[in-house]
Amino acid sequence: MNSPTQTRPWTKFYPQGVPTEINPDAYPSLAALIEDGCRRFASRPAYACLGKQITFAELDEQSKQFASFLQNDLGMQPGDRIVIQMPNLLQYPIAMFGALRAGMVVVNTNPLYTPREMQHQFKDSGAKAIVILANFAHNLEKIIAQTDIKHVVVTELGDRLGFPKKQIVNAVVKYVRKLVPAYSLFGTVSFNDALSRGSRKPMKPVTIKNTDLAFVQYTGGTTGVSKGAALTHRNILANVEGQNVWMAPAGVPAGEGIIVAALPLYHVYALTTNAMAALKSGDMNLLITNPRDLDAFIDDLKKYKITAFTGLNTLYNGLLNHPRINEVDWSHLKVTSAGGMALQTSVADRWQKMTGNIPAEGYGLSETSPVLCSNPVDGTSRVGTIGVPWPSTDMKCMQEDGTEAPIGQPGEIWARGPQVFGGYYNRPDETANVMAGEWFKTGDIGVEDADGFFKIVDRKKDMILVSGFNVYPNEIEDVVSQCPGVLEVACVGVPNEKSGETVKVFVVKKDPSLTEEQIRNYAKENLTAYKVPKLVEFRTELPKSNVGKILRKPLRDEGLKKS
Repeated sequence: MNSPTQTRPWTKFYPQGVPTEINPDAYPSLAALIEDGCRRFASRPAYACLGKQITFAELDEQSKQFASFLQNDLGMQPGDRIVIQMPNLLQYPIAMFGALRAGMVVVNTNPLYTPREMQHQFKDSGAKAIVILANFAHNLEKIIAQTDIKHVVVTELGDRLGFPKKQIVNAVVKYVRKLVPAYSLFGTVSFNDALSRGSRKPMKPVTIKNTDLAFVQYTGGTTGVSKGAALTHRNILANVEGQNVWMAPAGVPAGEGIIVAALPLYHVYALTTNAMAALKSGDMNLLITNPRDLDAFIDDLKKYKITAFTGLNTLYNGLLNHPRINEVDWSHLKVTSAGGMALQTSVADRWQKMTGNIPAEGYGLSETSPVLCSNPVDGTSRVGTIGVPWPSTDMKCMQEDGTEAPIGQPGEIWARGPQVFGGYYNRPDETANVMAGEWFKTGDIGVEDADGFFKIVDRKKDMILVSGFNVYPNEIEDVVSQCPGVLEVACVGVPNEKSGETVKVFVVKKDPSLTEEQIRNYAKENLTAYKVPKLVEFRTELPKSNVGKILRKPLRDEGLKKS
């Protein structure tokens, strides 16, 4: 049998005009892409958020001001790491593009992380600066002394909305809704002041190679320790080029698209498919700051002629079940991209009936910048599959014995391509575990059919997927085991209609008076909300191997039988 990685049967299903190879070296760096995109689409709106728009020309100018501030006022150097910790706001692309143009490395961080989680990422990355929303600065205060962070830029929700909306929004958030806990951090600079100071001197030109590090994108680890995927400029540029050719059959002219960015830009999916790809296509990104507020979300959707939508199953399902969703005009929608978690057939069917657009499900990871494969966007999407590998990308399913799985038989998905990272930041041991030469071992179990379409059937790892976010059992077990009164704990994911999976812990008590509420409260203090166990079950003992290792599989199988 011919190896599918040699024959690439999937390329015959590429829409007309989509090449089999892309050029990952089309730009020397992301900084060059930013400059080119801002020049070509200068008069076009680049971002809209909370009722305010900025053009590519304004994005160009403001990101240069932020780069100048980092260089001239803070004295930061190319290669220095800078954390960005905020939801989707206009400040995000300004700070991110400014840092990249100054040759710095961006560490994207979930703003809902607990101090414990923040401390690990900040210390592990060696970050010297942070841009943080004031709402979360109190958490930074608790751990900054244990990190290398010397410079803190604080922004408020309404900072880029202009007068008087800025003053009104910031006052409401701070004094009416009381969403900004008190904090004390020495020597902070406001975001707007940073731009003002940066405007006094020109940005210094920096030589950046596409092999230079651009992002340290943190992902979970089977050891329970979050590790940073080291993504180069070339990795991200490869995915941008791939997206550009893959989306072309949708027929949206350059500079005329409006794409919904409901997923946070700190998530690698939105980082590349929204923020970076728009620099090539000239799309305007509609930033959704709080996608859980579906009423406000729908109000935003009604204002624009949406041409593309990136999201995940949970988001689409929530919108479909909202009573006001039919108020949105979907007549301009050309592309619906689904990733982050499995797309349910029922959701795909309902979305198609409502919008006339078939969701194109894809697949990728932080380590692959992120997209490896996707369904075509020309209406030939095969619901239930993750599509076919993108141009310049190879995938195969490997069996435990090290041989390639026959067509139709399951195996661990291995992938190679210019978007695949070179390894984890400062973790050669972890890198060695997932690389086999140029091949990246994803840990996901898939099946390839005769046409080259892939389908995820299981996960080799014990990872739990909650609304598109990775949750690793060892981390949950490590935290819950420290709760007073806990003797033993095992964590698994159980199916959930809304979020894909729910975190469940099985606990053996050391203190008979221990309650579910005590465990949840302890977890809430130390874990991001989506990692907190929603289900707690007490047991007198946990299943174990003959050497005493707690076995999660029997517990997970129980959950599957009950679902």
